[in-house]
Amino acid sequence: MAIIGGGPAGLMAADVLSQAGIKVDLYDAMPSVGRKFLMAGKGGMNISHSEPYDQFLCRYGSAKTAIKPLLDVFGPKALRAWLQTLGIDTFVGSSGKVFPVDMKAAPLLRTWLHRLRVDDVSFHMRHQWLGWDDGLLRFLTPEGEKKVSADAVVLALGGGSWARLGSSGAWLPLLAQQGVAVEPLQPSNCGFDVEWSEFFRSRFAGQPLKSVLASFNSSAGAEFCQPGELIVTADGVEGSLIYKLSALLREQLAATGTATLYLDLAPGKDKQSLIDRISAPRGKHTLANHLRKRIGIDGVKAGLLRELLLKEDFDNPVRLCQAIKALPIRVLSPRPIDEAISTAGGVAFKSLDEHLMIRSMPGVFCAGEMLDWEAPTGGYLLTACFAGGRVAGEGALSWLQCGDFAAKKLVSTE
Repeated sequence: MAIIGGGPAGLMAADVLSQAGIKVDLYDAMPSVGRKFLMAGKGGMNISHSEPYDQFLCRYGSAKTAIKPLLDVFGPKALRAWLQTLGIDTFVGSSGKVFPVDMKAAPLLRTWLHRLRVDDVSFHMRHQWLGWDDGLLRFLTPEGEKKVSADAVVLALGGGSWARLGSSGAWLPLLAQQGVAVEPLQPSNCGFDVEWSEFFRSRFAGQPLKSVLASFNSSAGAEFCQPGELIVTADGVEGSLIYKLSALLREQLAATGTATLYLDLAPGKDKQSLIDRISAPRGKHTLANHLRKRIGIDGVKAGLLRELLLKEDFDNPVRLCQAIKALPIRVLSPRPIDEAISTAGGVAFKSLDEHLMIRSMPGVFCAGEMLDWEAPTGGYLLTACFAGGRVAGEGALSWLQCGDFAAKKLVSTE
């Protein structure tokens, strides 16, 4: 049994199969497994989310229907229970996000890898998958090209973001050549370019824009309105609030060539009260001090107003407050795919059966981010990757058992 890819989905498939007594050989192009998993947990390992299940499912947008069967098998509660089998306790943070008690990814990964090795999973590092040759799996290794045969295969090769950590998307043409329906990879949970002036860029790049409310209405009728924060970058905007919007903005840009989101810089304050406060005489105060003292607008928020409004708008309290409550930010394009946290696109679900086996390639299963779905950060990405690995692993197990392959080992030329 061969698994190609050592991220959460591949490791979960290996866990299912090895626990059932199947001999598993896991291949990965990198020197060690779980590199993107470790990077994702660098600032705190957000493993899942505790919100109600129906709300959780809605985070997967247009892929909700395809992802639901996977999460029905192995959703957030099942994931937390599984972590306990590794001795990893979890807790729910104030935002509803689920974390390991120690907040770290490395101890979880070490414990998991130890169990897999005890269960006789063999790890083959620096093995870059090159596709098939007459039914054999081809790998490029430091010793040259090698070929192996396998009774079944789980592909868990990741998407196309963070190529330096192993998710290069190089597998996409290999599957397309086999007639598998695939969608082009696109950046998700990404920043967007905005045409800032050189002054604004040099003065405010890298500064967080906190306590704002972002709203967006797409031409397709989708609506978004959520509070949060974002970061002004030298090239545009990024951060959690922008990541939540990334799919809608990307789709709008693809459909119409333009997309504008609106920021409320003073959420919780109605426009008329702002007008009244700004209209008060400012005496000897500069306009900047007046805005800061009367309505709390300063720093990067004040800089944005200066960047995007005309000079005469500041002399008109109504127009100024309209902008404060709905400041238009026109985004030009998503940032490059390798800067994105994740990707959309990949293997189309229509190519797969309910066990995530490729319909036209019996015995070959796909899991994780290489499937055509996306979700915002907040534990949704990892949960679906674990779930897909679980379903693919169970599907491969059923395939092997039905074919009476359970006692067979991977035949290799290595």
